Amino acid sequence: MINSFIKVKRKVAKKCSTWVTRRMFKEQRIAFGPNLIAVGMPIVDQEPGSQITIGRNAILCSSDYSNPIGLNHRTVIRTLRSGANITIGNDVGISGASICAMSSVQIGNEVMLGVNVQISDTDFHPIKPEGRRFNKQPEDIGTAATTIEDNVWVGANSIVLKGVTIGKNSIIGAGSIVSSSIPPNCIAAGVPAKVIKRLEVNDNDVKSLYAVQSK
Repeated sequence: MINSFIKVKRKVAKKCSTWVTRRMFKEQRIAFGPNLIAVGMPIVDQEPGSQITIGRNAILCSSDYSNPIGLNHRTVIRTLRSGANITIGNDVGISGASICAMSSVQIGNEVMLGVNVQISDTDFHPIKPEGRRFNKQPEDIGTAATTIEDNVWVGANSIVLKGVTIGKNSIIGAGSIVSSSIPPNCIAAGVPAKVIKRLEVNDNDVKSLYAVQSK
């Protein structure tokens, strides 16, 4: 049982990290919606000429106590070159995940990114071997837009690679590597991730839920 002093200390720490994070975002001209909460300080870098947008009610967890199983590192959100774009929707929860974009990473509404998830739209380094260590030429580094649609849950320690779309309502099992697109309304898991179960989803119920929460 956590004693009252620790609870108060954590509450104060959350308020402080939230205030500092919002201030940092304003200074970097990062667009964010109301009610953003930061539990611990995230690492957020926006390259000149790029854009990061975060919707309302986002929760960015970057402290060990913010998740029951702990984090390997703080939440990381980074654009890596001019023209890149990261868009994070409304009501998204992120626990020590890394999101990196050289072109485009789009994350929908009501998405949950579990502990230590990695999402990127790039290989980061060239595939061809000649001069790979020091080759920073954009034309030699593979990039392709990555999209996480609404109401997706990406389980802890999963990796979502470039060019992937994860369809709405789907779940990615913990520790998976998502190297190809996953359809909506399913559970996928494994290395590489494969569909293992279909979900019965009433789209009308989901739309009604979004309508209530947006009021």
